[in-house]
Amino acid sequence: MKANSPVIRLNPVDDVVIARQQLISGTVLQDEGGLKVQGLIPAGHKMATRAIATGEPVKRYGQIIGTASQDIAPGQHVHTHNLAMAEFSREHHFGADVKPVDFVAEPATFMGIVRPDGRVATRNYIGVLTSVNCSATAARAIADYFRRDIHPEVLADYPNIDGVVALTHGQGCALDSQGEPLQILRRTLAGYATHPNFAAVLVVGLGCETNQISGLMESHNLKEGEYFHTFTIQGTGGTAKTVALGIEKIKKMLPKANDIQREPVSAKHLTLGLQCGGSDGYSGITANPALGAAVDLLVRHGGTAILSETPEIYGAEHLLTRRAVSPEVGEKLLARIAWWEEYCAKNDAEMNNNPSAGNKAGGLTTILEKSLGAVAKGGTTNLVDVYKYAETVTARGFVFMDTPGYDPISATGQVAGGANMICFTTGRGSAYGCAPAPSLKLATNTALWQRQEEDMDINCGEIADGNVTPQEIGQRFFQMILDTASGKKTKSELHGYGQDEFVPWHIGVYT
Repeated sequence: MKANSPVIRLNPVDDVVIARQQLISGTVLQDEGGLKVQGLIPAGHKMATRAIATGEPVKRYGQIIGTASQDIAPGQHVHTHNLAMAEFSREHHFGADVKPVDFVAEPATFMGIVRPDGRVATRNYIGVLTSVNCSATAARAIADYFRRDIHPEVLADYPNIDGVVALTHGQGCALDSQGEPLQILRRTLAGYATHPNFAAVLVVGLGCETNQISGLMESHNLKEGEYFHTFTIQGTGGTAKTVALGIEKIKKMLPKANDIQREPVSAKHLTLGLQCGGSDGYSGITANPALGAAVDLLVRHGGTAILSETPEIYGAEHLLTRRAVSPEVGEKLLARIAWWEEYCAKNDAEMNNNPSAGNKAGGLTTILEKSLGAVAKGGTTNLVDVYKYAETVTARGFVFMDTPGYDPISATGQVAGGANMICFTTGRGSAYGCAPAPSLKLATNTALWQRQEEDMDINCGEIADGNVTPQEIGQRFFQMILDTASGKKTKSELHGYGQDEFVPWHIGVYT
């Protein structure tokens, strides 16, 4: 990218360039052979570099992002008014881009918390989970008793505890007791109940719900113990008694939960959940490639990164199957794509319902374009496995987890699968946070950074400004990941985000 050029060309074969700044009609682009701008082109939006006839495919990143819905002249704005979604044949050459991983001789380290069973944590929370929505109020009341902003004295003697958080949800009853929706909910709750970032956990239920706590425990081999307790409102004798019991149990667990110290551990113990939300036309140029560069570094150091949001890789999945370490891994990814196509058809929806209004205002037009930028978060290393929503991730390296594109649901599945940090790129200005896994946010453009710095952790807009490369930002961000894993607070943690962003995926019908 040339710092003095008003546009960004991503690939020599592209039919469009991206406006680095707002372009005024009549402006002549010398870097594009004297091309003259026709009309107003907003920053981050696309401009045609050649005449494109109706029905012709349009390329960005060297890949098809849609077809022209009307004739487009050189220099014109290319967006929703003249670019349409279009299916096209994609070749899935399994493993064509697989390459040996150049592991570093001495992996980086961070100051982690090593649990007695060897699991490594980046944070030290106590969690209050619920089996059903009916126990959400009681769970919140238990956690609120320990809030530092309301009752700072309660945790004053326990500085090593990051907080007590209630992660509540709207499910747990009126659904098939043997169906997939309940299986997904239980898989999610079990993943959080055993997450290393929790020093201790309470599970609070109502008592008569479909999602019986006993069923959750049995289905995932969970056992009660000194730091894992379960009870119900009906069994305890009412809301007030339940809240009192929960507070008392946590008070007894505080001294041991606080008795931790951080120690140097290998970066192989890091598992990142990769997210993008409020994407814009810069996402696939700046923050996503920078995050991808950091992911490549993490994998070389033995760590793991989880790419998700299946609807947001649609149209770019062929780029991932080329990196699959085996045909079986490639087929697992295509099976999840096929599931989504069927799911959308059943619900009278389509994959191109995504992008959102904000995405389009930021310059993205079709899901094909959005997906091509989104997959850049996953870097360039091999795809070693594919997981269903909230499944425990056991592989090391770059993996994929099937989730919706809605960020809180997607990140919830990743954390349930073992992510101990979330890395979240945004161009429009997300204010997302996560508990118990800290969330780092990467701004795609400098204007966003300047406008909403209080919510952003790093400015990747420097790439579009022409000052640095994605690799340079990626190296800088990799160090930020290590620092955050060592205990440094993220912007979202400082603002108190995290409890309300716990949203398990519900795919079924309530009855």
